[in-house]
Amino acid sequence: MLVDSHCHLDFPDFADELDDVVARAGAAGVGLMVTICTEVRKFDRIAAIAERFDNVYCTVGLHPHEAATEPELDTARLIDRARHPKVVGIGESGLDYYYDHSPRDEQQRKFRAHIAAARETGLPLVVHTRDADADMAAILEEEMRNGAFTGVLHCFSSGRELAEKAVALGLYISLSGILTFKKADDLRETAMAVPMDRLLVETDAPYLAPVPNRGKRNEPAFVVHTAAKLAELRQVPMAELGRVTTENFLRLFTAVAAPSAA
Repeated sequence: MLVDSHCHLDFPDFADELDDVVARAGAAGVGLMVTICTEVRKFDRIAAIAERFDNVYCTVGLHPHEAATEPELDTARLIDRARHPKVVGIGESGLDYYYDHSPRDEQQRKFRAHIAAARETGLPLVVHTRDADADMAAILEEEMRNGAFTGVLHCFSSGRELAEKAVALGLYISLSGILTFKKADDLRETAMAVPMDRLLVETDAPYLAPVPNRGKRNEPAFVVHTAAKLAELRQVPMAELGRVTTENFLRLFTAVAAPSAA
């Protein structure tokens, strides 16, 4: 079995065929999916999707692009939403200095609020980071000293130093279809260096469809291609890669009910 640890099933790209998308994932061997919240004000819609499918879970959080659009968001509100029975993580939240759609100080403030919510609830933090390696490493280190929390750096595309820092802090690294892209040699080297027991796979659908579907709308079924590339790089059978990454996911996302064997 494989897990798509990060997708966005609430996005309009899936509105007309959500049942088929989830069914295709199952047919491809993807047994679990986590649909990720990017705007807390839209949480009810995301939770409704998770309620609709037994094998779909969700998170609650505010993407750094949206950090300035919900000024009232704080740790207490995140914790309140996290009481929903299908919520298994806090985020995505983090730092994105590539686009800078929100002021950096506001991104950092909201990110720390998410960390506090993850620490208090015991749910893993889903971290978005782009072009912010130094600040991300510094905040993670500082906040970990304030009290331990768990989490994953999703759709990892940053430098190896940040990956190693995250692993040293007890966090996980999730790899997306970028791993299959022609010019992603640095990322493939990082994927080889991360311990196997800290790796997850994801789609970030509808974005970043892996080869051989690059350029198309991504969907959870396509996580098999990312997993196949990772298995090739790590020189392990696909079945072993699936077993390990699923075990890693269930170790991190402890609120997810492991599916019974067929």
